[in-house]
Amino acid sequence: MASKTTSRSLQSIARRAQRGCSCSSTSIAPIRLFSSSAARPEVPYETDQAQRPRWSYTPERMKAPFPARPKDPEMEWKCNNDPAKLDQFYEKFLGRGGDAILTEEIKWLAITHKSFDQGRRGFNDRLAFFGRRILNLQVTLSLLHSPLSSATQFPPETSISSAPDPNDHRKPFTHPSLTALQNVSSIPPSSVLTKRRLADLATHLGMRDVMRWKPRMPGNLDGSGIDVVLAASIYAIIGAVALQRGSEVAGHVARERVLKPLGIE
Repeated sequence: MASKTTSRSLQSIARRAQRGCSCSSTSIAPIRLFSSSAARPEVPYETDQAQRPRWSYTPERMKAPFPARPKDPEMEWKCNNDPAKLDQFYEKFLGRGGDAILTEEIKWLAITHKSFDQGRRGFNDRLAFFGRRILNLQVTLSLLHSPLSSATQFPPETSISSAPDPNDHRKPFTHPSLTALQNVSSIPPSSVLTKRRLADLATHLGMRDVMRWKPRMPGNLDGSGIDVVLAASIYAIIGAVALQRGSEVAGHVARERVLKPLGIE
């Protein structure tokens, strides 16, 4: 009984729909089809994209039609936009010809923090994540191949006190490859690659003058976390070198340009 009632109601709906379709065309409002391509205005950067590199401008469609808040002159911060100055930094960091190791776009991306331009031109978080893993590996390998005396400048994190062995007659196994094993157990990579040490190295190389970021307090860069931003840029450059030049080149750069100045050889 219920099925018959449902079928009848569906039939009545179909009849009413047919009657509505048979009405004159003047009583039916036309359906307007929207096409994004037909009404799409010309965007200047799409025509001259080859002339303007991606790092030098904010995409037009990512800009708001008006500023969300009034500009404060005391909060203004200018970053470097001179490619020649950036190339000088890479030559000082990576050595002669260092400005040609990375592509133009990646050179800017590696020193760009996500606070710059609201992240609309890209930022170096993923490169820094990869570069940090590479540096941690190189620190571990360097400690394994270093004598104990070369690592004494880094205080051990914990001291392990062992109970006296009741079997004094036993002689522990020794091997030349295990000589520096204590370096890895007592000196974690985090005590070598501290943000302060990496920030001092980056400052010595002149990264502060070329790094792109927006400090929260332009009058207090330390309070704005400049050490974290500098350390992340060092990691990002190592990660960019690994992706574009391979692990062998990245390992050499990490050892010679980062770990050696920090005292790990």
